[in-house]
Amino acid sequence: MVTGQVVDTITNIRTVKLFAHAAQEDRATRDALDSYRAHALGFGRVSTAFRFALMTVAGVLPVVLVGLTLWLWSRGAASAGDIAVAGTVALRIAQMTGWVSFTLMAIYANIGEVEDGMRTLTPPHALTDAEGARALPAVAGPIRFEDVSFSYAGAAGAVQGLSLEIASGEKLGLVGASGAGKSTLVALLLRLHDPEAGCITVGGHDLREVTQDSLRRQIAMVTQDAAMFNRSALDNIRYGRPDAREEEVVAAAQAAEAHDFISGLRDHRGRTGYAAHLGERGVKLSGGQRQRIALARAILKDAPILVLDEATSALDSEVEAAVQAALARVMRGKTVIAIAHRLSTIAEMDRIAVMDAGRIVETGTHEALLAQGGLYARYWARQSGGFIGAREAAE
Repeated sequence: MVTGQVVDTITNIRTVKLFAHAAQEDRATRDALDSYRAHALGFGRVSTAFRFALMTVAGVLPVVLVGLTLWLWSRGAASAGDIAVAGTVALRIAQMTGWVSFTLMAIYANIGEVEDGMRTLTPPHALTDAEGARALPAVAGPIRFEDVSFSYAGAAGAVQGLSLEIASGEKLGLVGASGAGKSTLVALLLRLHDPEAGCITVGGHDLREVTQDSLRRQIAMVTQDAAMFNRSALDNIRYGRPDAREEEVVAAAQAAEAHDFISGLRDHRGRTGYAAHLGERGVKLSGGQRQRIALARAILKDAPILVLDEATSALDSEVEAAVQAALARVMRGKTVIAIAHRLSTIAEMDRIAVMDAGRIVETGTHEALLAQGGLYARYWARQSGGFIGAREAAE
């Protein structure tokens, strides 16, 4: 409890400073310490009583055993050897009592951690490969969502009766209001969840009949919140394809407009360039820099399916234009699903699908959707006019 509170405060220290809530966090930490102290005092009382009882037994037992043996000896029922044996056994029991006391206290002190560990490690995996699941071959066919439905923890459906076909090599833009189901659709494609109804196929293969690893090897993804390891820039990019040569990593970084800033990196141990470590979760980089490294990782992976979830949202206009040009080259021959907030970034896609309340409500090219005057046209008009509604803003 105390550690969690301290870690939570330090992790969000920027927010604490911005809102001038240092005193509030101090109070929360003191409350956590008070709660810990109360529990520790209760445990201390039980521990003290238990040890006192054991030490009392350890002190009384030798007196009782030796005294009883002496009484029997005085009546001729025990020998001098019996007295010696009784004394030795009594002393040994007294010594072992102390060891038992400390051992039991150590067990009781750690039993909570053991219980937490068991609760974490013992639950079965919610999603496993089917028996006899085979590896997904190189993707050479369309992606199909056939009447797919899925909801989170029994809540309102995140995706409801969704049907969508993405042809091999097609570039699909995906837009919709917050909560429309765009990210859920991508999570289902990656098989982070199984649909509750319907099925999803890639190249004619049901995702439930192929191994998860082989599926995800066929997909490269760049998200808005790019994840970084506390490793070198080279290792972070090479994570897309661990057997890649260094020159291939550099080429991918150049395509993602990341080479220049990587060359200027230097960490606290003096490592520079691609050897410099990025810190936990990439804290030493700006959001745009993390996003460019994530793009380089996806470019290096060179998977047949590319998923872009707000992949350029943290880039300035000049860098974004260069990255978009590089992505246009990378996307050739690939099946692409791009989720975008700025509709201008997906206007050139082969097709755009508009989601609302977990369903596909409009599909077509940018020009065709504008001509329809529907939901997409409203999004476009609001963005072009400089206003984005809180509910109707496309993501």
